Formats: sequence, structure tokens, C-alpha cells
Amino acid sequence: MDFRVMGLESPLFHTLHRMMDMSDEGAGEKTHNAPTQTYVRDAKAMAATAADVKEYPNSYVFLIDMPGLKSGDIKVQVEDDNVLLISGERKREEEKEGVKYLRMERRVGKFMRKFVLPENANTDAISAVCKDGVLSVTVQKLPPPEPKKPRTIEVKIA
Repeated sequence: MDFRVMGLESPLFHTLHRMMDMSDEGAGEKTHNAPTQTYVRDAKAMAATAADVKEYPNSYVFLIDMPGLKSGDIKVQVEDDNVLLISGERKREEEKEGVKYLRMERRVGKFMRKFVLPENANTDAISAVCKDGVLSVTVQKLPPPEPKKPRTIEVKIA
């Protein structure tokens, strides 16, 4: 609805018009404070993916349940040099003719988890293994830095 046609061009009507999101031009655009559909989808995917994180003397281990998934359905990536991203998709099996569901409780859809890795994580030494429906991602630790030895400075006599 265009308020200018009705002679209502005041800033108040313009603001109300935008707040009510009634413009035809803005159809499909996000409102000012509303999250995008991608953000909502990713937030749901992260909330639905539970994980355990263990620290060992030489590594960090991330454990996530992945029952029924193949290795091609799971992606393990490192973003921005220190963010471990585990994502994928669980798909519903194709329906067969003559078969109908009586109950559908297993989750389907995309899943994702992001973990900020500590400074001592070696992002070049990451391995991932999925065994018995549990994904285990191991991130090796960098060796601790050698302690600095005291340095002797020669005192010159002037």
C-alpha cells in the first residue's frame, strides 16, 4: 500500500509503514531486527547437535553421535584458522510403495557445530573417525614453547 497516493507523506506514516512491513517493494527482504532464515536454520542445527569435548595431555577430542550416517554425509572443516566446523545432513530414506510411517521420531535435516579452538591446537594435525555411530574428531596440541633461557648482557666499562 502506497501512502503517498492518499496524501500521507509525513515521516511518521513512513516509519509506521516500514515497521508494519507492508511495502510491496520490500517483499522478501528481512525486517530490521528479525534474524534471517539462514541464521534461524543454523541456530536450530547447532542446538540439535550435542557434543562432548575431552582434553588429553596431547590432544583435544570432540565426540558427536552420528547414528546411521555415512562418511560422505559428514564434513569436518577448519575456518578462520581456529574454528572447528562439523556439519552435514541426515536425510529421510525414500518411501517405498505400499509402506507408510506409523511414527516418525528420528531427526532429519542439517546439523552443525562450531568450536573455537584454543591457541595451542594444531590445526594441521586433525583426524576424524566415525565408528559405531560416534564421530570422534581429534585435534593434536602444539608442543609447549621452550622456556626462554636467561641471557647475559656484557657490561662495558666506559
